[in-house]
Amino acid sequence: MLKRTLFFSNPFRLSLKNNQLIAKLKDIDEHLSAPIEDIGFIVLDNMQISISLPLLEALVKNNVAVVFCNSKHHPHSMLLNLDGHNTQTEIFRNQIEASLPLKKNLWKQTVEAKIINQAKLLELLHINSSDVLYFSKNVKSGDSENMEGAAARIYWRKLFGKSFIRERYGDYPNDLLNYGYIVLRAAVARALVGSGLLPSLGIHHKNKYNAYCLADDIMEPYRPFVDRRVYNIYNQNSEPEYLSKEHKAELLMVLTDDVLINKKIKRPLMVALSQTTASLVKCYLGDTKSIKYPYLL
Repeated sequence: MLKRTLFFSNPFRLSLKNNQLIAKLKDIDEHLSAPIEDIGFIVLDNMQISISLPLLEALVKNNVAVVFCNSKHHPHSMLLNLDGHNTQTEIFRNQIEASLPLKKNLWKQTVEAKIINQAKLLELLHINSSDVLYFSKNVKSGDSENMEGAAARIYWRKLFGKSFIRERYGDYPNDLLNYGYIVLRAAVARALVGSGLLPSLGIHHKNKYNAYCLADDIMEPYRPFVDRRVYNIYNQNSEPEYLSKEHKAELLMVLTDDVLINKKIKRPLMVALSQTTASLVKCYLGDTKSIKYPYLL
């Protein structure tokens, strides 16, 4: 079942009643409601929003990712379930004890899938992609020769022009990419927790200050889905614009985009994430050697 994504940018009062999220505005009798079981993702983007503890408890129990934005309207923190799977301890142990060759192989698969999706996006946009796709065929164990970086240098120039540099604090449309990636990262973290995995223990990313190393690993092949939506926004606006509410709503919709899993099964991205993380668990348990990654349609 595809879970709903809710975005609140007005000063709502959020509470729980009959296992439904109730959203009310001050001095207005009418309210909005949504069944808790139908929600997968909530973004709170107003410093005057209030939310009740019973509602938070219900959201966590149902593995809803709750993202809080700061005063600059950027996603800043996230609430996740710490007890999201009934065999979590066993999965943690296998994740911790994963061998270096296994992790290198998993990262090889991850980089290959990312580059293939980057090339596919260029192809869908009628941009020659053969030089980007070439790198996907030369990824070695652990991506020891950094095919990911080599492909990215060509990919970004083709997508947004020769002068574009992908930087966190770079020029437009870097702010759109940043926002979309934060949304995607939160969704990946939710799927990881739902599969009983520890988001901070990565297969490639190892920064000790990063609490979501595994989310940063697994999201890589999903990034081109965000890139496609950013490209569409970018080409609809001749002049650089601030990150508007409409842009945020557009980027949140990436979670409902259709993807291909195993190159043949169509699924919404949010559902595909759960299949990807479930397949990663099987890799850690030794039941399979392949991660189920998405492919662009």
